[in-house]
Amino acid sequence: MSDTDSQPEQLYSAREPIFPRRVSGKFRNLKWVIMIVTLGIYYLMPWIRWDRGPNLPDQAVLVDLANRRFFFFWIEIWPHEFYFVAGLLIMAGLGLFLFTSALGRVWCGYTCPQTVWTDLYILVERWIEGDRNARLRLHRQEKMDARKLRLRVTKYASWLAIAVATGGAWVFYFTDAPTLLKDLVTFNAHPASYTSIAVLTFTTFVFGGFMREQVCIYMCPWPRIQGAMMDPDTLTVAYRDWRGEPRGKLKKGAPLAEALLAGDCIDCMACVNVCPMGIDIREGQQLECITCALCIDACNDVMDKIGKPRGLIGYLALSDEVRERDGKTPISVWRHVFRVRTVLYTALWSAVGIGLVVALFIRPDISATVHPVRNPMYVTLSDGTIRNNFDFGLRNKHGDDRRFRISLKGDPDMRLSIEGTPYESFIVPANATGKQRVHVMAPKGSAAANAERTAVRFWIEDLASGERVFKDSTFFGNGTKIDGAHGP
Repeated sequence: MSDTDSQPEQLYSAREPIFPRRVSGKFRNLKWVIMIVTLGIYYLMPWIRWDRGPNLPDQAVLVDLANRRFFFFWIEIWPHEFYFVAGLLIMAGLGLFLFTSALGRVWCGYTCPQTVWTDLYILVERWIEGDRNARLRLHRQEKMDARKLRLRVTKYASWLAIAVATGGAWVFYFTDAPTLLKDLVTFNAHPASYTSIAVLTFTTFVFGGFMREQVCIYMCPWPRIQGAMMDPDTLTVAYRDWRGEPRGKLKKGAPLAEALLAGDCIDCMACVNVCPMGIDIREGQQLECITCALCIDACNDVMDKIGKPRGLIGYLALSDEVRERDGKTPISVWRHVFRVRTVLYTALWSAVGIGLVVALFIRPDISATVHPVRNPMYVTLSDGTIRNNFDFGLRNKHGDDRRFRISLKGDPDMRLSIEGTPYESFIVPANATGKQRVHVMAPKGSAAANAERTAVRFWIEDLASGERVFKDSTFFGNGTKIDGAHGP
């Protein structure tokens, strides 16, 4: 038995570093635009100011965990309105299903945070160490001389700065950004802030700088799920092998017959060299492909140089493969995009979005809850008056203190009093929920006192704005029946 046969089979091979080559084209330009926009939103959003009154940070986007609220410009989401967050998550899921069924893994290729930060790290690496060939030479250089050390230190320092900025930007969403920045610099911030920044710095540095495509292949579940979202009409990046094969090097002065028999692919490896996942798209659809379309730009550039038509690699639906092989015109792109599945996803996505918008605009400015105290059901006072107690909760969603008045509609003999004050109103602090006990009393002999139960309606009015809402409840009496002929 040979030494080779005696060695155990390797179930996992070590990662081969990938050094994508720079490429230009419409898809690469689109990725640049998306990267600039998404990173700009992420880093700059916490610094946009928005007047929220004296008791809250003047921040446009704020996740106020202490008070369990979420602020987005003029929109304020309170804990009892979590259905807005749930609706947004549903819309995100439906949107992901929609784009995947129409255009494959465009989320992975263009807007996934792992893709965006990896693109940024590769850009920095290219600026410092050079393009693909220069980085390959540096990687294969075993000796750590002064130049290699300088380039490595510069690259890692740049990556670390980006990672720290990434972690720092994240914590700024949870408190006032300028105040937190001052506290961080002066080492007065809460330990949770430093811990969060450290964790996000480490993950960004490792995922974007070293693991890169391994995060997509081994850690992300979406490559294995997205297959269920795709069908033969889904447009995805593919190689037209019926046009490119047999592939071979382009030779000057080759016989005409040989040139006619050769395919358009000249085996230049441009599509492989630009791929951030390190795959060969000519081998067909693969789990690793994130549909970034950089191979399309690289191949089109080569086709232009050798005088061949573009599109050897391009967006293609499997249902069009047979038509193109037979030389027929493929179905319109719009017919692939707008089909039953995508229209259904679009309709569901739109319905959820419209529902959230309608709910946002019809929600009352006054949010109130009324809970009857039923232990005991009622109290009989010394003069025979029947009293019921109710616990009110009023949310003041404004940036200033507001006075709310409570009035009662029901039996005209009933009267209302607020515990702790002789008035029928009380003040709720800004951006807070005020709790107050309210007493409702029915005099002895009144219809409400003698009835088993009486429907009552509470009106709550914001005295500053005049906004009013009502809450219905039930008043319990002693259940005595009234005889009209003989009296009580």
